[in-house]
Amino acid sequence: MAKKGQKFQKYTQQEKEEYVRMYQEGKPSSYFERELGISANTIRMWQYKVNHPELNNGNKRGRQKKNLTKEDWKERYEILKKYQAFLKAQRERK
Repeated sequence: MAKKGQKFQKYTQQEKEEYVRMYQEGKPSSYFERELGISANTIRMWQYKVNHPELNNGNKRGRQKKNLTKEDWKERYEILKKYQAFLKAQRERK
């Protein structure tokens, strides 16, 4: 688990691919741990993602955005108008 205020190393995609290539060519994982400060598990995870590019398609944090069409926006607008009319009627009742 990360500690408060901890700084993380960031590697470019080219660096990751280079390290994975070195690992696949036979460099021992102890080399990566001693010389580069990268754990063997990190190298294996990068290797898995290089071999399965469909899993490495960007940041998946937060709600996924949908591409809405004009009809979808019109439908949402109509629903909003009905809801506002309902709220106005409720206020007038009181």
